[in-house]
Amino acid sequence: MERIRVSGAAALLGVSDDTVRRWIEAGRLTADRDDAGRQVVDGAALADLAVELADDSLDAMDDGVGRRSARNHLTGLVTKVVSDKVMSQVELQCGRYRIVSLISTEAVQELGLEPGSVATAVIKATNVTIEGCRR
Repeated sequence: MERIRVSGAAALLGVSDDTVRRWIEAGRLTADRDDAGRQVVDGAALADLAVELADDSLDAMDDGVGRRSARNHLTGLVTKVVSDKVMSQVELQCGRYRIVSLISTEAVQELGLEPGSVATAVIKATNVTIEGCRR
């Protein structure tokens, strides 16, 4: 079982340390103490909460009525749009993640994308590399 400090859990979920502590106090997450006496949470429980939070925020954007086949969705704010006649580069800030996508200028216009718009990046890739975290 991987045990993650409160500050690390907060960073992974994109919330404050105090938010994680409140979730622990409310029973949403369980915590133990490590050998140094610091509060730690179980990595698997944190992963379950991360999935729950992601599902909640996705449903909050469309009241849960959307249907999706791709599983990787990042909802955020459009921060920049650079367009030419045919193609546009759209930048989204999704929590701590910056997503850049090239889409047609026609699609940008149809979706009404401009800085400040809320949009969702739908990521469906045939090859994604995952690296472990070095400690």
